[in-house]
Order: sequence, then C-alpha cells, then structure tokens
Amino acid sequence: MAATESRISQRLQHIKKIIIVLSGKGGVGKSSISTQLALTLYNSSPNARVGILDIDLTGPSIPRMLGLAGHPVYQSTDGWVPVYADGAERRLGCMSVGFLLKNPGDSVVWRGPKKNGMIRQFLADVRWGELDYLIIDTPPGTSDEHLSLIEHLSPIHPNKPNKPNKPKLSSIIVTTPQAVALTDALKCLSFARTVNLPVLGLIENMSGFVCPCCGERSDVFSTGGGQAMALREGLAFLGSLPVDTELVALLDATPMSGDGGSDNEVSSPSFELMVRYNATPSSKLFKLVLDKIQESNVGIE
Repeated sequence: MAATESRISQRLQHIKKIIIVLSGKGGVGKSSISTQLALTLYNSSPNARVGILDIDLTGPSIPRMLGLAGHPVYQSTDGWVPVYADGAERRLGCMSVGFLLKNPGDSVVWRGPKKNGMIRQFLADVRWGELDYLIIDTPPGTSDEHLSLIEHLSPIHPNKPNKPNKPKLSSIIVTTPQAVALTDALKCLSFARTVNLPVLGLIENMSGFVCPCCGERSDVFSTGGGQAMALREGLAFLGSLPVDTELVALLDATPMSGDGGSDNEVSSPSFELMVRYNATPSSKLFKLVLDKIQESNVGIE
C-alpha cells in the first residue's frame, strides 16, 4: 500500500491542475460537461496537455463521448498508456474502466473495496506524463468513489496548497434547474465543504432548449435555479447551458474507427471531434464558462 501511495505521489507531481466534476444526481449531463471542459481546455492553447479520467465505474460514458469506445489499453514498462483522442499529438488522453470491459454491455458489479482498488490503480499506474489539466469525471452522489478519490489525492489536498487561493485540486458542481436536482447538488456542495475541497463554481446544464429549426426557446426544466443556488450559497455561477441537439448528436455518435496504434493513438490526425465540437453552439458558450473559471479567486491558471 505504501509503495502504491508513493507511486501516486510521483504521478501527481507531473500534473499542474486537477478538476473533479461532481453532480448529486444522475442524468444532469455531468459527463458531457467533463468532456466539454477537457475539449475547451485542450483548445485554449496549442500546447495545453489534458487528461480525462473516468471513475464512473458502473456507467463509464467518456470513451463513447470522445469517440474512443472499443479501443484497448496498452501496458508499457511505466504503466498503462492513455487512449489518445488527438492522434500523434497526444495532448488529450483518456482512461476509463470502459476500455477494460470485454463487451460494452457488460455490467460492473463491484463492492466498495474493488472500486477503491480500481481508482487507486488508475491514479498509480496510468502513464499521463506531464499534464496541464486532469479532469476527473465522477459518478453521481457522494459515495465510495468520491471518498477513495479524495483519500488517494491527499498529497495535493487543499490542506497543503501550493499557493494561497490557487489550489492544485478543485471541483465543479453540475446541476439542472429543477428543484430535485438542486437539492442533490446541495449535498455535493456539503460533501466538498466537509472534505475541504475547493469549488470553482456551479454550472446549470439543460437550462432551456432552443429549437434548431425556428430558434424558439422553451424552458423544458425551468431555468434560473442553479444561479439562485449559487448566489444563496456564495458560489461562483459559471453559466447556463441549454440543450444543444448538435452537441448531443456529436457526443452520441458512432465511435471513431482506428486500430489504436502501438501507442494507443486514434487514427485521427486532424482531430475531427474537435473540429465538429467547435462548430456547435455549446462550444462558444463553454468558452464563456472557462473564462469565468479563470476569473474566479480559486480559478485555474
């Protein structure tokens, strides 16, 4: 165990910022927010190196959203090699239990200790290399996975900050506008405060729907609840994101073809996913979200 924790510490030394994406309730679009955050950070600089770790062990959806489903994970002498979405550039890597399943439809039926062991192995054995950002997509709620994650990230826990007001480890809470989702989002906030995890702010997802044909807006799930909660709780409100049919179609598309290559690279030299994402209305809105994160007192550099 001590050797594993030491290995985790060594891996974390090469990662500048870690952002945990939380949601108290399932179905609020947390994984799509994680994916958009990773893509937007990747696109923010020609040199940005981004990793996305999917620890939603029973519902791993990040590989599908990045067009990487079905690709194997390779073992090197220095650990597991992430699956890269951007081909030979290798600036956007992903790791998920979804890559380890024999069949996409297989269920993951694990008790707490097995989940804890998988998270520990992801943190200790994945060969991320130097990263500017690591986005961690978590399951809904505040359960075993979250506690295990915070425990294993203790070397960079905000109790030991690198800089005042600039913690290496932080989080974002995702909700939808309706009261049930907001109630569960409050539980996430309570969890973050209990474990002293800085919260960059709150995103209200699925805030209305704009018809792609006529442009009329309909508030399917109401709107404004997330902003009201952020104001009440003293959180930064990072923005409202409406349902975007173009984004939904993109993230739910058929996985990209490719053999993975010897270095776990997807055959996509032009990074088609990024080109298509930049054409969606959501990409422009999410740039504003990133601007607000960077403007916050505990924002990312």
